[in-house]
Amino acid sequence: MAKIDLRAATAMFALACVTWLAGCGSAPSAMPNARYDLGSPPAANAAANAAPMPPVKVLAVGAPRNLETDSFAYRLSYVDAQRTGSYSDSHWTMPPAQLLTQRLREALAARGPILSGADPVRAVPLLEVELTSFEQVFDAPEQSHGAVSVRATLTQQGRVVGQRSFAANAPAPSADASGGARALAAASDDVIAQLSAWLAAQPLSAAR
Repeated sequence: MAKIDLRAATAMFALACVTWLAGCGSAPSAMPNARYDLGSPPAANAAANAAPMPPVKVLAVGAPRNLETDSFAYRLSYVDAQRTGSYSDSHWTMPPAQLLTQRLREALAARGPILSGADPVRAVPLLEVELTSFEQVFDAPEQSHGAVSVRATLTQQGRVVGQRSFAANAPAPSADASGGARALAAASDDVIAQLSAWLAAQPLSAAR
């Protein structure tokens, strides 16, 4: 009887181990209770050497509901491209839209004065940016990239000057939240560089 119990206990333990390993393999790994931001901005910014721009009012970046939290989203595209998940023990320091707002304003401030939505000046060009995607995409269990996309609308005195979408991908150095954070920071900087170049090419006029 004792031998039967021992075998049963051994079998149950083995099954538990297999189940635990399967659970670990079903989602990317992450450091416990980790918080990530976009890190320091690029040291060499081409915008800093470009021609200055007139003052621009940059509103806070908007985002859909799923990007209004500090959840760190990922997509296992090699399993199901339409299914998303989030790390349970890794989060952003603030919602992605807020992180992108800070990064965008810092980059554009190198080109000229930047105003926020709270500033009363109305005649200056108004830039509205909507964050449409911000996630780590796994193409394989050990291969992923950061994907960021936005839609920008530029208006002045109630008239639409231009509208355009921007997107960028950046490879992750590791298949975990840490690698995803680095990839998303790089993709964000790429998108911001594209947006800055587009903004500089628009027919902006200073407030009068």
